[in-house]
Amino acid sequence: MSLNAERKNEIVKQNATKPGDTGSPEVQIAILSERINTLTDHFKAHVKDNHSRRGLLKMVSTRRSLLDYLKNKDKKRYDAIISKLGLRR
Repeated sequence: MSLNAERKNEIVKQNATKPGDTGSPEVQIAILSERINTLTDHFKAHVKDNHSRRGLLKMVSTRRSLLDYLKNKDKKRYDAIISKLGLRR
């Protein structure tokens, strides 16, 4: 259920604000979104997996906190990451 190293590096390259950037909110949000999407697919097959569901809710909460931080800090970057990841339908 976790991301492999190649996929994670690809996500970091796509969302990095500068070379070597792994900790910016954009990168963290993108990685969390990818993990959330894989867990969502997991729950379609494993409906009663409540232990993983708790982890999913924690990831969603963390992503929400990062999005709120980015929205308050820099609205342009917030709008860019929302449109890039397809959040907020």
